[in-house]
Amino acid sequence: MDHKNEISIALTWPRRSFTLNLDLVIPAQGVTAIYGASGSGKTSLLRCIAGLEKVKHCQLNFRDQVWQSNKKFVPTHQRAIGYVFQEASLFAHLTAGANLAYAVKRASLGKPLTTLDEVVELLGLTNLLEQYPDQLSGGERQRVAIARALLINPQLLLMDEPLASLDHQRKQELLPYLERICKQFNVPVIYISHSLWEVSLLADHIVMLEAGRVTKSDDFLHAINQPDFPISQQENISSLLQCKVMEHNQQWGLTRFTLKGMKNQPSLWLQQCDLAPGQEVRLNILASDVSLSLSHHEDTSISNILPVTIISMESLPQGLLMLQLQLGGSILRAKLTQRSVDRLDLKIGQDVWAQVKSAALIH
Repeated sequence: MDHKNEISIALTWPRRSFTLNLDLVIPAQGVTAIYGASGSGKTSLLRCIAGLEKVKHCQLNFRDQVWQSNKKFVPTHQRAIGYVFQEASLFAHLTAGANLAYAVKRASLGKPLTTLDEVVELLGLTNLLEQYPDQLSGGERQRVAIARALLINPQLLLMDEPLASLDHQRKQELLPYLERICKQFNVPVIYISHSLWEVSLLADHIVMLEAGRVTKSDDFLHAINQPDFPISQQENISSLLQCKVMEHNQQWGLTRFTLKGMKNQPSLWLQQCDLAPGQEVRLNILASDVSLSLSHHEDTSISNILPVTIISMESLPQGLLMLQLQLGGSILRAKLTQRSVDRLDLKIGQDVWAQVKSAALIH
């Protein structure tokens, strides 16, 4: 990796219940997700990167800048960092618009990342500008906080579980805004989460932490498509496939996608979308939406049938099994009952057909 396009951090930092001990290099571009259970060291790592903690044994480089070493410590206000906390930290005595205007005044020098008008439109803030923070919902406050972080013209954007304090409906409302930000602005993002669902929507790179140590640091799509990816603990086990939009069929109201990394590039037909042919997307497929057949059936209403090989089986609660299926260079996951596995006499190494009932499009 080019040193001018990376963030490197090596530190040893004793905490109350563990020692944060890592030597890590991540891209200074796209979205890097720091993923792990509560208490694994995610927020401690982020606070160190932000300069909110002065750690004795730490070497931190951002691109070609030394932010911390044995001889140097760059304070937070000189790092040009945008920080979005779990709870939106807005000035209570200022309206949303005044909070944003304050950010513009203290923006870092250089070419602006965005303008006030652009970020207001992007995050849908027009009708909120005259309201005070206590008049806004949790999701609205976070949108204002994100806009403020962008307006300071950061060279790095840090997000510490920005959806953690929101209910499911508010999370669903805010996530599309986060997706737009991550794709539209050329600023690296470090995003902390313990939700694989959030990570799958946003991440280009993933760092997995456990008790202060890095257990995995990899391209996200590569990581999630490895058989050892610790996904079985998730409530909604799913697969993530990289696909390309091929065509739209107006008569059927469907869009055809092909899977990357497969010689014959089998197709998936999904509800029609507004993406242009040739555009690459991610498809999220719930394991509960995948069934298996020993042969390729034409007499079925399921139109998405893919050739796969069973590579592992893992027992789940309530008489269920999670099967990992090799699909070209990707992993497809299926959640089946023990009865179905026994009835079909399924075995590791067996070639079967996966029937995909539905998939969610991730732009």
